[in-house]
Amino acid sequence: MKFLGKEKKLCLSCMEEHEVYKAAIAEKNVFKGVAVEYMAEYFYCDRTDEMYADEQQISFNDIAMKNAYREKVGLLTSRQIAAIRAEYGISQSDLCLLLEWGRKTITRYESHQVQDVAHDTILRKLDADPEWFLQLLQKKEGSLSAASYEKYTEAGNTLFEKKHDMYLKSAIMSQYARFLHNAEATGGKILSLDVVVDMIRYYANSPAVTNLFLVKLVKMLWYADALSFKRRGQAISGLVYCALPMGAVPVAYSSIMNLNTIHCEEINMGDGTGYRFLPTEDKEYLHLTQEDRDILDVVIRRFGRRSKNEIVETMHREDAYIETAPYDIIPFQYARTLSLS
Repeated sequence: MKFLGKEKKLCLSCMEEHEVYKAAIAEKNVFKGVAVEYMAEYFYCDRTDEMYADEQQISFNDIAMKNAYREKVGLLTSRQIAAIRAEYGISQSDLCLLLEWGRKTITRYESHQVQDVAHDTILRKLDADPEWFLQLLQKKEGSLSAASYEKYTEAGNTLFEKKHDMYLKSAIMSQYARFLHNAEATGGKILSLDVVVDMIRYYANSPAVTNLFLVKLVKMLWYADALSFKRRGQAISGLVYCALPMGAVPVAYSSIMNLNTIHCEEINMGDGTGYRFLPTEDKEYLHLTQEDRDILDVVIRRFGRRSKNEIVETMHREDAYIETAPYDIIPFQYARTLSLS
């Protein structure tokens, strides 16, 4: 038994008003044939040496027992269900409307009723997939007030952007896991996507950089990492680069460029689509040191106003590209003979 404090109230054990202790006790029970353990709350009267629970505690203990059962069998707890709903800022009744469930279903699931596996699966999908929430919301637009629809849409879009980046970053990092102990490939740096994003924004925001399309950008990233390695024995970003026909290209570059924190636009080039990287309002680069920026500035002075073809031709003359077999990983050892200093 653990005492949680005490409060003056009418004691239901001795039927007198005095300070009564609130206590937490580890209890065991069986629910739906499953043995569970949980913490229950009671009041303790030191005058009668008895424990009792008021109506609120009876409800709390019942939910605690059912949550212990939910956890044991792999279902969402009532708190987790409430948290999912809170992420979207949606009312219990409106969420039931979207899911086409009974009006009180969510209310019951957030308290005493244990959901079935089918409904639990739907709630987990809702938590993981804000895009699906937005699709459900669109279907029910006519059944919601304009204010509620706007509020839920904004919350859904915010979550979609947040979770899109979260899953995308996880996928990128999984591709880099095999390089974790390969300093020759990473330049002795563990990949930081925050650093990569700051590097891209730093280039895009510079007035001395023109026509920052994808091919030019990835070469400028490589030059910054290579120059950093040449100067300091360590890259800036941790990106791993392959020797492709157009020069150095980072592993998982297409996923990296899809991060929501990177601003680019698609341009119809006639014979294909180009991706131009745009300035952002945010001019803070919290993940870059001053020394990092100095290195980026050297790259900008050298290539900022050069065309894609010029930087590709320069890259093709670097030992790093000449000595690396096509499509292989470019070792950072060749950064020592880099044309920049």
